[in-house]
Amino acid sequence: MRIIFSRKGFDTAAGGAASPIVGGRPVSLPIPALDRSRTTYAQRGLGDLVEVATRGRIGRDHLCHDDPMFFDGRCLFGQDGAAQGHLRNQGVGIGDVFLFFGLFAEEATGERHHRIFGAMTVEAVHTPVPAGIGPMERPHPHGLGAWGSGNCLYEGPGALARRAGPELRLTRPGGPLRQWIVPPWLRRIGLSYHGREDRWQAPDGLAIASRGQEFVAHVGDDAEALDWRRGILALIEG
Repeated sequence: MRIIFSRKGFDTAAGGAASPIVGGRPVSLPIPALDRSRTTYAQRGLGDLVEVATRGRIGRDHLCHDDPMFFDGRCLFGQDGAAQGHLRNQGVGIGDVFLFFGLFAEEATGERHHRIFGAMTVEAVHTPVPAGIGPMERPHPHGLGAWGSGNCLYEGPGALARRAGPELRLTRPGGPLRQWIVPPWLRRIGLSYHGREDRWQAPDGLAIASRGQEFVAHVGDDAEALDWRRGILALIEG
C-alpha cells in the first residue's frame, strides 16, 4: 500500500495566492484553466473567494481546473505528463491513498502554510480517460479535450476536510513554509523526491522539495504508518 502526498490547488506559481480558510474550514481553490474545462469559479461557489484571494486578478467567471473533484462521497483525480509518469513508475494503483495538500492562509493571521485538505482511496484507474466523465453539470477536465497518451484518472471514495485542525497542518508552526512536521515512520520508510539525507531532521522534520506534485511513500503493511493513515482519514471525514 502507498500513501501519496499530492500537491494541489492554488500556490505562488499557479493562482499566485494561498487558498483561504473560511469559518474554520479549508477551501482549496482550483488552479485557473484556459481550456479543457467547462467550470467557472462561480459555478463552484468560489467566485467571491477567488476574487478576494487574488485581489480581483482572477474573476469569478474564469474557468478553473476542477481537480481533484469531490462529489457525493466520491473523488476523481486526473494526472498526465511527468507527474503521471512518476505515479506509474511508483506503482500507484487500487488501494492506495492520495492525501491532497496545498498552500493555505491562516484565517486569523494570514500565515501561509501547507496543510492536507482532502483524501481519496483509489478504487479504479481509468486510462484512457472516458470522455465527459464526472457530474453532468461539471465534467472532469481530464475527460475533456486533447491530453497526452499518459492521461490517467483515479477514482474512489473521497472527502474534503471539514475543519482546518492542527493535525492536518504540515508546515511547522512559525515556518518556514517548506519545513514540515511529519510522522516519525516517514523517515524510516522514505518518500519519493526526498532521498537526500539532509532533508530529514530528526525526529519529525522534513524540508520538502520545492518541485514535484506527487510524493509517494511505500508503506506496505507497516502498522505504524497504517495507524497514522486511519487517523488522518478519520480527521478528514469528521
